[in-house]
Amino acid sequence: MSHRANSVTFVLIARIPPEGIADFRAYEDAVLPLLPEFNGRLDRRLRNPDGTVEMHIVSFASEADFQTYRNDPRRAAHARLLEKSAAKLELLPMQDV
Repeated sequence: MSHRANSVTFVLIARIPPEGIADFRAYEDAVLPLLPEFNGRLDRRLRNPDGTVEMHIVSFASEADFQTYRNDPRRAAHARLLEKSAAKLELLPMQDV
């Protein structure tokens, strides 16, 4: 994916309680592979040593692609795993500088 003028980049910060790590990872394993179908890319994935904080840098070709990914029924089908993990998520729109 090239960095077109209408591309969007997000940083996701997930704070995961220790008892929710397995469910959070199962959710991510299910939904991250969908990104390319929506012109999305996981640019970077970082995790602290105990697995309780994870950070993703994700980009999409457009805001519309991002919204289509967010609304995909396959993501919704796995939402229970994310809820069960009790992860606190912060999604930040970002720009290259």
